Amino acid sequence: MSPRAGRPGPHTLAFVESPVQLLNVLEWAHAPGVGLTLVVLSPVDPMTRGQLRRMAELAREEGHEVRWEEARGGAGAPLQTVGGLAGPLRRAGRVVLGDPFSRYVQLLLTITRAREVVVVDDGTATMEFVGQLARGERLVRWHRKGGRPGPRELVLAPVSAVARRRLTPGEKRTVEIFTSMPMEDAPPGVTVSAHTFAWTRDRFGPPSVTRGADMVGTSLVETGVVDADAYLEAVRALVATHGAKRYFAHRRESTEKLHRLAVETGLEIVRPELPLELIARRGPIGRTVLSFPSTVVHTLPLALAGTGVRVAVCDIDPAWLTKNASPRAQGFLSNVTDTAKAVHHLRTAPAV
Repeated sequence: MSPRAGRPGPHTLAFVESPVQLLNVLEWAHAPGVGLTLVVLSPVDPMTRGQLRRMAELAREEGHEVRWEEARGGAGAPLQTVGGLAGPLRRAGRVVLGDPFSRYVQLLLTITRAREVVVVDDGTATMEFVGQLARGERLVRWHRKGGRPGPRELVLAPVSAVARRRLTPGEKRTVEIFTSMPMEDAPPGVTVSAHTFAWTRDRFGPPSVTRGADMVGTSLVETGVVDADAYLEAVRALVATHGAKRYFAHRRESTEKLHRLAVETGLEIVRPELPLELIARRGPIGRTVLSFPSTVVHTLPLALAGTGVRVAVCDIDPAWLTKNASPRAQGFLSNVTDTAKAVHHLRTAPAV
């Protein structure tokens, strides 16, 4: 148990829907040394559920209470989950959340009376969230196609509007963003706290470092941003150029795509049981880690600080984008790459 867990202060209720969000809640709680009740709004994906259960074990070891909610376990599950959480939400003095774009989280935000709201990293989506909040825009994930909102968005618009107000600081509410991402246009009144992966570095490693290169997978194909054939060709080129041996799969990558990658590139496909930052910190890890634009180009340099491991990023060629990709996709991905190069001095890994 963390010696700092459980110090006095406002009762803290944290909501997570992914392993990375849970990790970042632990990182945030490590900094001020607070104890909390961590609510897992469990998804249905088996890979994600498995990682969440492992992360929940680590949270309990740190002295935090974990409440597992089968939030998507049937037609009546959302109503039952929200009803069961209404009381704790109204009593909580502080709410911590990992995904302000989540409709589930937005609904819960309409109930809370917390005077402190904390948003922890949900990967590169945090950059988009902060920008939209600063510009006064409605909250929309970057990879969603542009245009007018659909019927579902229109029905949920009042909920999203209330949630957005809860995420805006005022006389009765403070808002903190705990992030490892570069923040250039934080909204007025929002406190930005640096996320340096201190808990991860204290808890794990340092890792043993191999001479070869490892590669980090991405779900850009699964989200409809990048063409599958173009992605396979880019991975094949990176393997040939840099001699990568292992491919750490994203939890949302399809089995079919991973099988094709293994057959056609010779890569060893690894399905991590924990977020990659913990896997890399525990080791072994290659001396070079190759990645397309994603969260890890910002987080791995922090988690692996002082180990000698170098992270290299491969730019997304505009020709790889699908015809259904959001008009914002190329600009957003380029910004992820450019900011990581500027902040962490990453080098580019050519895919040709």
